[in-house]
Amino acid sequence: MRRTRIAAYVASLLLATGFTLAGAGSSQAATGGYVALGDSYSSGVGSGSYISSSGDCDRSTKAYPYLWNAAHGPSSFAFNACSGARTDDVLANQLGSLNSSTGLVSITIGGNDAGFADVMTTCVISSDSTCLSRINTARAYVDSTLPGKLDAVYNAISAKSPSARVVVIGYPRFYLLGQTCLGLSETKRSAINSAADYMNSAIQKRAQAHGFVFGDVRTTFTGHEICSSNSWLHSVNWTDIGESYHPTAAGQSGGYLPVLTNAA
Repeated sequence: MRRTRIAAYVASLLLATGFTLAGAGSSQAATGGYVALGDSYSSGVGSGSYISSSGDCDRSTKAYPYLWNAAHGPSSFAFNACSGARTDDVLANQLGSLNSSTGLVSITIGGNDAGFADVMTTCVISSDSTCLSRINTARAYVDSTLPGKLDAVYNAISAKSPSARVVVIGYPRFYLLGQTCLGLSETKRSAINSAADYMNSAIQKRAQAHGFVFGDVRTTFTGHEICSSNSWLHSVNWTDIGESYHPTAAGQSGGYLPVLTNAA
């Protein structure tokens, strides 16, 4: 999610009452090159150490694509993921590095299309019923529109890099339930987790239909959700609103990186 866009939107709401929100193995990837696409969960928002030349895309040296590149040394590395990206942004701005010799592609995408920032903002500042209503609107979008958006991205990746192994990575559940935890009600937390599952199911279905690998980070984040004793996700970050509900550096290295490594 784009931090500046989110910050402007959320600040206007919260100050009135503030926060927010992205067939070859690794040996071929090392030979053919690695291209990292997607949104803020791939660019590394929330993990710090941002690359100044990346501007508002907020690409981080602690993001999982950067860490994978450092560990595996592919023949080339293009870090194109960008905070705030939607599917149309990937199509317009991120595919230029793909070619017939690309060995590995990773991507997180779909959350911004489904209104992640607005869902989380609504749930922070509004009632349980309003939060659940906004989540239901997002779920309807996931049913009606998101599959076609994902297909367009996946088709473009396949067309440009037909030999690449494509790893489509999902989103974590945000909350450890059944805990005493300040902030959102258990009703809201449960609904948000359910919405993350719903999104992941839709993404996994489309990814597998294209012959891609789905990387499920819900397993690696288990026990590290918000409300746990060792969270790998930011809750509302009042000093940097745009980092809210994004993985920390530990979430990138412990939650996302192993999933890509195992899938690649």
